[in-house]
Amino acid sequence: MSQSIVIIGAGQAGVQTAEALRAAGFDGSITLLGNEAHGPYHRPPLSKAWLAGEMEAIQLVMRAPEMLAKKNITLRTNTEVSAIDRTAKTVTLADGSTLPYTGLVLATGSTPRMLSLPGADAKGVLPLRSRDDASAIAERMAACLQKNLPLVVIGGGFIGLEVAATARKKGLSVTVLEAAPRLLGRVLAQSLSDWYAELHRSHGAKLVLNAQIAALEVGSDGYVSGVLMADGSVQAAGLVVVGIGVAANDHLAKAAGLECDRGIVVDDCCRTSDNSIVSAGDCTARRLSDGTLLRLESVQNATEQGKSAAAALLGTERPFTATPWFWSDQYDKKLQMAGLSMGADTWAVRGDMASGPFSVYHYKGEQLLAVDSVNATKDHLQARKLLDLGVSPTPAQVKDLGFDLANLLQQ
Repeated sequence: MSQSIVIIGAGQAGVQTAEALRAAGFDGSITLLGNEAHGPYHRPPLSKAWLAGEMEAIQLVMRAPEMLAKKNITLRTNTEVSAIDRTAKTVTLADGSTLPYTGLVLATGSTPRMLSLPGADAKGVLPLRSRDDASAIAERMAACLQKNLPLVVIGGGFIGLEVAATARKKGLSVTVLEAAPRLLGRVLAQSLSDWYAELHRSHGAKLVLNAQIAALEVGSDGYVSGVLMADGSVQAAGLVVVGIGVAANDHLAKAAGLECDRGIVVDDCCRTSDNSIVSAGDCTARRLSDGTLLRLESVQNATEQGKSAAAALLGTERPFTATPWFWSDQYDKKLQMAGLSMGADTWAVRGDMASGPFSVYHYKGEQLLAVDSVNATKDHLQARKLLDLGVSPTPAQVKDLGFDLANLLQQ
């Protein structure tokens, strides 16, 4: 029987898996199934350059269909998968047809969480995940600018704050509503949360922390007109962007009986509980050596897991255990994060948070866990090396700008 690999999901992880298979010499058939009308495209610019109108459509393309065709990778867009039959080793499509597989890749991504509030289904209440989402937000932003209507962003995470920054640069009035006591509370230390709050306020954005929302108000035209708060006040809005997190798209895996826990459970090599099925990207939850699960949503994770998934299908081991890294662009500030800062109990700052490039080093005891750098790319690249090698500079060394941390890498 000829080898046939089906990949559900045509984003970063799916494309990377397909190309890694070909690079490793796999000569069977590869079918890449995408549920959007567009071929593979880059997602990070959607909340920034694409939303701001600073990027042409061609620049958003990750892999043109003809490039995939040259590698004998069949791309099918507008294709929904309705079921996986693990016994027959087939996937059933929404039109009722089936595709056989010898190996299956689940790269199904994630879906934005939506509000469960009165008025949440009004026109002009939009999430941001896909290219079409971003285009709809950009179109509504233009209408709001023309009519002098404000934007309300619900959620003070990265997506919400990137949209807020883009909107302020375009001249919209912006209010950010965050239910927690601080911005980015799940991923940043208090000092950086406070720094980001001041950054947005300095650019004219209004922030409401500990925000409690009762409902969304709808105008006579069917568009959202405001956000009703629990205290009875109303935040006027011509557009509401909802950025309250995402849920892993693991419904196909669950229905097929694969192990899932807030995502499709995989090991370091992206293997699922079925030897013929691997999974990569935002839809996964990686089981760590201590039994806990780690969910990462990043380009790096999708890329590296795609390579690991391809290797697993070919019977080789390529565990993805490198230091995770992420980035976010807001106004003229680039945040680059290396490592995971959960559990940190002490911090050290390199540089001046008030006036220039700086980095915050996160420690648990004497062990360096993570480094968050703002406009300090050299620090970020160095931090990834330190973390990969398990080298922990002391807080005193971090604070001393005259001390070259690179020396620690050579010891």
